[in-house]
Amino acid sequence: MKINRHGRAKVLTIEEIELIFNEGFIVKPVRDRALFAVCLYTACRIRECVTLEIEDVFDRNRRVRPELIIKKGKTKGKLATRTIPVVEDLRVKLKKYRPELDFESERYLFPGRYQDTYLHQDTASWLLREACKRVGIEGASTHSFRRTALTQMSNAGIPLRVIQEVSGHRTLDELYKYLEVRPEQVKGAVSTLSMLTPPSKPSKKRKSDFEKSTYYEVNPPKPKPRKHSKK
Repeated sequence: MKINRHGRAKVLTIEEIELIFNEGFIVKPVRDRALFAVCLYTACRIRECVTLEIEDVFDRNRRVRPELIIKKGKTKGKLATRTIPVVEDLRVKLKKYRPELDFESERYLFPGRYQDTYLHQDTASWLLREACKRVGIEGASTHSFRRTALTQMSNAGIPLRVIQEVSGHRTLDELYKYLEVRPEQVKGAVSTLSMLTPPSKPSKKRKSDFEKSTYYEVNPPKPKPRKHSKK
């Protein structure tokens, strides 16, 4: 778990996500919910999120695109452009955040303080830290939403090659580092080994002393005939 900005970002539970979104954000709640909903529902990095342009998310008719575009030049390593399907929960938050758009004078989806700038990723990190303090969550960072999304897909049985297409990792080895394995999953995996136990052979049941005594009372043994010795 991440403490004082050291360690791995916490994978969030459903309850923690609800707390952050419903009670954590107070600076600009609608914007901040949209901002981190993008991080959660696309598994993108925070820099990929804050540098999104309006045209990457909305079409000219001011409708949320069916797929969000993360351009190659804004990805880590500038490897490839990614297109991520926009789920309904994300579409609703984006539409609520930007019901009106001016394509002529605005460029970025999450604008910064000055014209033609985007919200700095350090500002986004601060917003999340303050939200987590407010609801009592430790170990979370902006990367938590990416780890949470990728781990959720893995736990749901989505093939790793498909998850890699969403995450944009260069190799599967890099993706593995993001996925959290819970103790109960390890326990469940080990419990499957009980199937390897060979079946035991049925043993002949020995009668107890009580059963023997009951049997002899009902069926007393016949006396053996005496043998007469010849004189």
